[in-house]
Amino acid sequence: MKKQVENLSIVAWVTALVATLGSLYFSQVRMYEPCTLCWYQRIVMYPLVIIFIIGIIKKDATVALYSAVLSFIGMGLSSYHYMLQKVPVFTQSAPACGRVPCTGAYINWFGFVTIPFLAMTAFIIIFVCSLFMLKLTKEDSK
Repeated sequence: MKKQVENLSIVAWVTALVATLGSLYFSQVRMYEPCTLCWYQRIVMYPLVIIFIIGIIKKDATVALYSAVLSFIGMGLSSYHYMLQKVPVFTQSAPACGRVPCTGAYINWFGFVTIPFLAMTAFIIIFVCSLFMLKLTKEDSK
């Protein structure tokens, strides 16, 4: 595996690991009960930690395809969740989401940073790293 691809894998893995540990911190230490959309985002994020570490250990850049798909799905989920919290049109028409409303924001740092925003940022970083990995491996195969 090319050094640039390996570095991108490590960046994406660290991002997924920090996002996973952050979500566990919010739910297990701060005792914030996750809403349904938060659970879906976790379902997409947690496997990325395992996928990337396997790719790093085996020096297999093909994990970029799987991580690109998962992170793209995660970006969609977290973007929608963030809009439910911050865009009035979405907030007013938000469907019932379970015991914990998806429109609620446990944190609101600087007036815009919520948990879905943090997840969306992580998914974007992972997606961009995955795209660059795919591009670099495609160039290497020529």
